[in-house]
Amino acid sequence: MSYLAEIPYGAYWSTPFCRWQGSLANLHSIKFAAHVVRQEIAKRDIDGALLDYGVLGTSVPQHHVFYGLPWLTGMAGLDHVGGPTIGQACATSVRCILNGAQEIETGQATASLIVAADRVSNGPQVYYPAPTGPGGTGKTENWTMDNFGYDPLGGHSMLATAENVARDFNITTGQQHEVVLRRQEQYADALADDHAFQKRFMTLPFDVPRPNFKKTANQLIGDEGLVTSTAEGLAGLRPVLKDGTITFGGQTHPADGNASLIVASPDKAKELSTDSSIQVKILGIGQARVELAYMPKATVPAARVALAQAGLAIEQMDALKTHNPFAVNDLYFAEQFGINVMKMNNFGCSLIWGHPQGPMGLRGVIELIEELAKNGGGYGLFSGCAAGDTAMAIVIQVTDRK
Repeated sequence: MSYLAEIPYGAYWSTPFCRWQGSLANLHSIKFAAHVVRQEIAKRDIDGALLDYGVLGTSVPQHHVFYGLPWLTGMAGLDHVGGPTIGQACATSVRCILNGAQEIETGQATASLIVAADRVSNGPQVYYPAPTGPGGTGKTENWTMDNFGYDPLGGHSMLATAENVARDFNITTGQQHEVVLRRQEQYADALADDHAFQKRFMTLPFDVPRPNFKKTANQLIGDEGLVTSTAEGLAGLRPVLKDGTITFGGQTHPADGNASLIVASPDKAKELSTDSSIQVKILGIGQARVELAYMPKATVPAARVALAQAGLAIEQMDALKTHNPFAVNDLYFAEQFGINVMKMNNFGCSLIWGHPQGPMGLRGVIELIEELAKNGGGYGLFSGCAAGDTAMAIVIQVTDRK
């Protein structure tokens, strides 16, 4: 099938992603996203009056986030745009795209602004009152750290879910490190010629505002805080868990940032596009959930649902992107589909540029679009797992507009 909604070519953007406690650590993620939306819409000469719906995706609460999407769009100068706030951990972005597309499919809107923003740095310390408890003392939670390390359904960490997959499918540390080195090579291609690929969707150099958003604090030339691994360095790392396979080099790092994308009816998409001769179609979206504590496996059934909805096979995909918090994810995905793991994730992925949760999927989809456009068009698949052993996937097509 093909959704009515399209993605206007060029009507999307991402900030650089910064390793947590870096240059974006003290910026309120919702205010920062609104600041970027305002700037990027102006840069593309997008008429905000054409937007009539919005979706905010976020997974780490910020002060006053209760007001959600309408607060963000109001700060961005789009105070006529309303809509929901959605959180689905690392699958938030594709869920938001689906919500925006469904609104167009049902005739409730004609152009949806999708914004995903998270700041993993300095996550909230939450206090849950318990007036009937001993002495009235409630419970506290470190939103970020406590939930990385503990799934309340099974009591396990996210790392344990990847180790379960590695164990059951005989994925070794050496295989994981080979993928890490290949992903770094692919990311280096995005930095070539003064970040030419990234500049297709990212404003570089990027001015980091002060927390009051009135002046510039510093300037970024690209993603910040990335660690370049070497074969020798990786070989010297021990697994994080006893008797495990996954080292710190074989997994991603927490990060901060935001990304946005517009979905619109065909007429609006043509009007909002920076190049109306290019058409970006949404062909299929899928979700899945697998057995408890096997999170990396979920990308496969989610991808199969999206491919089936699109009426396409994995062999017809001209480009593949994944959210890969662990190198294990890609090895399992490639083995299940019988594809070359080294040919996935050209130009970058979350294993390298980091894990800001909500916006990861949007950046992955944006990079997928640009890879296809750069190569003259074709079909592309993005699939990414999320907390709770779930995943979402999307199939798109980049083609000439007829």
